[in-house]
Amino acid sequence: MVYNINMILAFHIIVALASLAYTGYVFLFPSKQKLYAAYTLVALTVGSGTVLLIQNPGSMRQVCETGLSYLAVVTVGIILAHYRLAKESRV
Repeated sequence: MVYNINMILAFHIIVALASLAYTGYVFLFPSKQKLYAAYTLVALTVGSGTVLLIQNPGSMRQVCETGLSYLAVVTVGIILAHYRLAKESRV
């Protein structure tokens, strides 16, 4: 099946927004299983972003800036969720 770039872009945007929202949820209510799901959403976002970049390499600078910003926010959220989960486990 041939995928249209618009389909991949829609998938990418939906997964990226879901990933941001879910990372906030994981921060508030951390668990190991939720962290694994957050990792999966991040991997899907990076993977679909890579496909989009390969299909349209002319927008590389903008994609890299946006991708790094996204990864920074999600990584901080996941790290903080790890700390909260570790803190709850010690109690």
